Amino acid sequence: MRIEGFIIERELASATPDLDVVRRLRDAVDRALRLLEFSPHSCRRAARALNDAQRELIVPFGSSGLVAAFEVRGEVVRIGAIRHQLEQDYH
Repeated sequence: MRIEGFIIERELASATPDLDVVRRLRDAVDRALRLLEFSPHSCRRAARALNDAQRELIVPFGSSGLVAAFEVRGEVVRIGAIRHQLEQDYH
């Protein structure tokens, strides 16, 4: 996952790297995505959405968190991307 690489690079550049960060990242994403199993429409509409099916889920992690971009089609939820909110191309 690209997000894992981003998090690992950030940690390795830190004065006190946390080597357990990838496990905690996966746990945080797994916990947050469970919401999509029963209530995907409770998440906010995507900022640049072309339709109401495109949504974003905030994933609490660290000091700024992640955003999972997804689309709802009937009973199916398709995740398009999970990005750190500090990534340069995400605003």
